[in-house]
Amino acid sequence: MTTKKPFNWWLWTKMVVVGGAICVGGPAFTRWVMPTDEELFKKYNPDLQKRSLEGRYERQKEFDDFVTKLKEYSKSDQPIWAVQAAEEKKAKQASLTDAVKMAEEAKARKEALRREAGLPVDSPSSSSGSR
Repeated sequence: MTTKKPFNWWLWTKMVVVGGAICVGGPAFTRWVMPTDEELFKKYNPDLQKRSLEGRYERQKEFDDFVTKLKEYSKSDQPIWAVQAAEEKKAKQASLTDAVKMAEEAKARKEALRREAGLPVDSPSSSSGSR
């Protein structure tokens, strides 16, 4: 006949109490020790406080724009990162198109100024040159 070991209630009680203290007490202690945003702000030197207050509106606006874009991207059937990559590609293409247009306008203004001044206008075939 084998004897069955008695259940150690004291050991399991200690384990449950210690585990509960760690699971509940750890985050509670962290929250108690962590300073609030206002306390951190008060510890800044005056220059940092001033810069932080000046840039607050821009940061909030950037964050609101980011969240608005995420909401817009989430309406698509595609993953957000795929929609974001496509949007970035469109924005890059648009900026390149704008840069080309601005370069053409600058070239046209330069030619107009040269004409007004009576200087010869450079033609693309003559600038390629045959040295």
